Amino acid sequence: MPTPSEIAKRLADRAPEVAHHLLPGGKREGHEWRAGDTSGEKGKSLGVRLTGDKAGMWCDFNTGESGDLLDLWREARRCDMRTALAEAKSYLGVTEPALKSPGEGRKQYQRPEKPKCATPKQDSPVMAYLKSRGLTESTIKAFKIAEDGRNIVFPYLRDGALIHWKTMGVDRPGGKKQIRTSADSEPSLFGWQAISEGDREVTITEGEIDAMTAFQSGRAALSVPFGGGSGGKQRWIEYEFENLQRFDTIFLCLDSDEPGQQATEEIVKRLGRERCRLVDLGCKDFNEAVNALYYSRDDIDDCYAKAKNFDPERLKSAARYITEVEAEFFDRNPELIGMELPWEFARDKIRFRPSEVSIWTGWSGHGKSQLLNYLAFHGVNRKGNEDKFVIASMEMPARRTLQRMVRQASGMSSPSRGYVRAILDHLDGKIWIYDQVGSARTGEMLEAFRYAARRYGVNHFIVDSLAKLGMAEDDYNGQKQAMEALTEFAHEMDVHVHLVAHPRKAEDESKPPGKLDVRGGAVLTDLADNVITVWRNKRKENTPGDQVSDDDPDVKMVISKQRLNGNEGVIKLWFNKGCYQYFSNSAHRPRCWVEYEGQREQAA
Repeated sequence: MPTPSEIAKRLADRAPEVAHHLLPGGKREGHEWRAGDTSGEKGKSLGVRLTGDKAGMWCDFNTGESGDLLDLWREARRCDMRTALAEAKSYLGVTEPALKSPGEGRKQYQRPEKPKCATPKQDSPVMAYLKSRGLTESTIKAFKIAEDGRNIVFPYLRDGALIHWKTMGVDRPGGKKQIRTSADSEPSLFGWQAISEGDREVTITEGEIDAMTAFQSGRAALSVPFGGGSGGKQRWIEYEFENLQRFDTIFLCLDSDEPGQQATEEIVKRLGRERCRLVDLGCKDFNEAVNALYYSRDDIDDCYAKAKNFDPERLKSAARYITEVEAEFFDRNPELIGMELPWEFARDKIRFRPSEVSIWTGWSGHGKSQLLNYLAFHGVNRKGNEDKFVIASMEMPARRTLQRMVRQASGMSSPSRGYVRAILDHLDGKIWIYDQVGSARTGEMLEAFRYAARRYGVNHFIVDSLAKLGMAEDDYNGQKQAMEALTEFAHEMDVHVHLVAHPRKAEDESKPPGKLDVRGGAVLTDLADNVITVWRNKRKENTPGDQVSDDDPDVKMVISKQRLNGNEGVIKLWFNKGCYQYFSNSAHRPRCWVEYEGQREQAA
């Protein structure tokens, strides 16, 4: 996604056209467009450069206002930066990836009631505490801080509306902070009330007082709402993602402890390494630097000038990996990382780990997509995990994909209307659909995938299938390039990609195809981390029931490659045609996986 400065550059490439569009009352004079003011009236006090290195730059000599064409768009349209950015993108034909969720929409939070509070008094305990942290009255006023007795009230405001609030006591009984927050309110960043419309850079801190200290040091700043850590702690990203698009650069200045480092990694991954910078203040946090170590504004500016970017470093010394390699040996077992299979007996035969690509193959009609859907449903329902999926099923419309998943979730072939809605609401925010039937462009699809990984924290992506990525059946070079792009994406975003790839045609489907049978050549399976075949036992289907052994499976899931540990083998499964569920035993029966008050009556 282009940054605001990149959008401004694109506008500058069409400076004469844009200047006329925004200031229709003006006229061209040599290399400039002249108008009376930003409203576009006739006159000469405002000039927009139309050519050369400074094309797109403007200045109103009456008011002293100046900037690039995105700033001019905001001023001319009398709108905020987010609106100006959206309108400019539309004008330029820049489209954002569109993902659809199966439910009614993401959770809608209620705006909290205003807490009981008042403006801090000059001699109050709250004012004394804030001043002891080095904050000035003008800063306290800019952030609209309030008090409730001996509690500081931090309002989380956006566009003047109260989104969330937090209170913190000035007393620390037993050395512990006394914190309360508004119930069930939208996760949001603190500090929007002090951000100026013209700001293109912002600092993200780990605490409200740190954000206020950064502001006092001349930096536009926001604070995360739930402190350091990863996963759910940074749930605010989904809700603030669009609001943060107005910034070219995001400086990260979270606490230097382990939770702060985890938060930094999560934010960089999802907001984009290309615009994030790490500020090292040489101490725990912003307030300590200024209030305890007496950093001057020049000292702070120097730290920002040395801020580290997160551009990938291709060449690294082996010693840089000491901590990670130690963790591989002593802190975790890589074989137990990633999403496991839903059947107890086969749980650890294969794991779908971050930064890997799995190829799923099988004869047409043998259920490879169906089984993948079943694994996706169980993946998002694992206890204590944060698995989320995007399904790009280019061979089947979204409604059919989700219909199949609803049957798998309910254990029924025809669940009630209420149960269908309950299941789709249950999947909301966990399953996303890349809504494309027919051929897709790999680059566009991967941009949408990056968006999903960054904004929503999605960590599994199903591509069904390789044949729908816009290549001819015999275009082996194109298929290789697509596989390389998927592999690079998996490593870049630390996610797992499940790629469906059809085998070469054969006259006999009585045996499962192997990894060498995958259409596209050995290069595909060479690049994959795992290769899995799904095979349906059609011989059994055509055999009378009284002649079938209980040990004869309906489906075989054949692991023919697993790069991490070399484990291969066959997983036997039994299948229910009514609800598309897969079992580890012929005696197992369909199960309702999503709780719904009407499910028992319907099942009965």
